Amino acid sequence: MALRADYTELPDSQLVLLLKESNAIAFTEMVNRYHTLLFSFAYRRLDDKEQARDLVHDTFANIWEKRAMLIIEGILEAYLVQVVKNKILDHFKHQQVSRKYIENFGKYLNNTQNNTDHLVRHNDLSTLIEKEIAALPEKLRVVFELSRKKSMNRKEISEYLGIPENTVKTNLQRSLKILRVKLPTTNLSVLFPFL
Repeated sequence: MALRADYTELPDSQLVLLLKESNAIAFTEMVNRYHTLLFSFAYRRLDDKEQARDLVHDTFANIWEKRAMLIIEGILEAYLVQVVKNKILDHFKHQQVSRKYIENFGKYLNNTQNNTDHLVRHNDLSTLIEKEIAALPEKLRVVFELSRKKSMNRKEISEYLGIPENTVKTNLQRSLKILRVKLPTTNLSVLFPFL
């Protein structure tokens, strides 16, 4: 007990020298002297007891781990408060980075989900349109496919199929009329801008 009492009487500078020599009693005395002050300082800034407790614990743990290389110029109390202040700033920076990451990841998820939903709807719609095109009467389907899929104009289709150009025009109009009836909610001009 007398040995413990001797450490309570030591000045901070002596505690630091003993700490550098891995003196655990000097370290314990340092913790006893400044723990409450550092906890109060951290808690006022963080408004979170657990976080403040963890931060002060980490501060002392780091000091013990780096005791041999410790360079404290000036007052020990000021040094410890500065270490805690830096840890608080790191905590807030980490929170900001985490928040930005979460926000950006949320945006990414939303965009990915929206893109995926759009792609699924587009594929479903394309499948439905292909099904309806395939269901057209053969003469109409052939003219429609040459026009829309092969990008042939009426004259080229007329020459290719050996039918009058007016018949090509009529068949295209009939094809579109049937498709508009079968696909009333679909904007065919979006899928076939050349319609």
